[in-house]
Amino acid sequence: MSLFFYAWGEPLYVLLMIFSIMVNWAFGLVVDKVKDNKKQVRITVITTCVVNLAILFVFKYLGFVVSNINMVAGRNLINFTSMALPLGISFYTFQSMSYVIDISRNDAKVEKNPFYVGLYVAFFPQLVAGPIVRYTDVADQILNRRFNGAIFFEGCCQFISGMGKKVLISNAMAMIADNIFNLSAMGHHVYNVPVTLAWLGLVAYTLQIFFDFSGYSEMAIGLGRMFGFEFLMNFNYPYIAKSIVDFWRRWHISLSTWFKEYVYIPLGGSRMANNDLMVRNTFVVWLLTGVWHGADWTYILWGLWHFVFIIFERLIKWDNLKIPNFLRHVYTLLVVMIGWLFFRAIDFYQFAQYFLNLVGMNNNGFYSDTAFMLLREYWVFFLFAIISSTPVIKNFGRLMRLEVMGVWNYLYTFFMPIGYITVFIISITFLAKGNYNPFIYFNF
Repeated sequence: MSLFFYAWGEPLYVLLMIFSIMVNWAFGLVVDKVKDNKKQVRITVITTCVVNLAILFVFKYLGFVVSNINMVAGRNLINFTSMALPLGISFYTFQSMSYVIDISRNDAKVEKNPFYVGLYVAFFPQLVAGPIVRYTDVADQILNRRFNGAIFFEGCCQFISGMGKKVLISNAMAMIADNIFNLSAMGHHVYNVPVTLAWLGLVAYTLQIFFDFSGYSEMAIGLGRMFGFEFLMNFNYPYIAKSIVDFWRRWHISLSTWFKEYVYIPLGGSRMANNDLMVRNTFVVWLLTGVWHGADWTYILWGLWHFVFIIFERLIKWDNLKIPNFLRHVYTLLVVMIGWLFFRAIDFYQFAQYFLNLVGMNNNGFYSDTAFMLLREYWVFFLFAIISSTPVIKNFGRLMRLEVMGVWNYLYTFFMPIGYITVFIISITFLAKGNYNPFIYFNF
């Protein structure tokens, strides 16, 4: 059924996914068969990575490489017709590789039934945009799922919560962010974006990308729960982080964990006296993180931007410095938001124009009637977005569920399902009306 779901959107590329499943299933069998011979295991694992990454390279990065070669050459040196990017290829490629690598490390047992490996790779809730699930986390659940009405209800609540974040909050922020970024793309000679409007657009995008991706992750986790699967949390209130290192412990946790387990630690990690090696290993991870997110120089610079600040924090031992928490939060948010500017900009020109608008160095002025008009119109969405990006609602719900609260506990138990049903109905209404519904991570 997961393959049918994928084929509905990718009738041709579903064959590529089936090929990926069968190839990695076969490599897993080979690794298990030669596990007593370390050299053969190493060769098989390397071959696995080469095959998987070659497929990913052809579909996602070949066009980018060819266009850069042609640009350097100053002419159309290589003719290349770009191919459509298969949905979720970055996610299921990483999952497929981790299956074979985990077997080679004895972290997972080989699965002789290809349908179980296929279910792990193609399971529809998290197929298109994650979270990235390790086989060790779900191997036992594939064979021995625990399922009952309470688990199903819990999954429904998680799904509706994620749906509300995506449809009601992220989409509202997207309308503001996209309009303002589109104005900046024209160039200051066409339209000068004032400072207040530029900052409003960046704040809106900062909230949009969080609720877009965390909302989808929560929907995936909720759907998995409804089927008896328990996936690990992928976001943990990243915008309350006090450092960039802390931010990446909270943002897209499954991706950060994957790079840590399969790239950073194998390279030697940071448990070494030589700072040069630690810097090298961190550089490799963040270069690959940028490349993973997209075939464009802006994504690569976004990854290296975070690398610079992570190294800075480690070298000066940021956590040991006596800096007020408020200033730590401000510093982290500023770095993250400027990083999102790399991520959102369509090219270097737009990035430069937008950054100059932010700091008022584009002869763009400060005050904007448009900014305050948008705030008046969308202040409720901004308020809910900011509150929901902190643990306030979660902590309030936990407090209400405490037995010591007596009557409040009963009120919470009564009204909580009504609240979820209301969010679900409103979200369906917004979708039925055909409201603006972009999806940032759809083609990763």
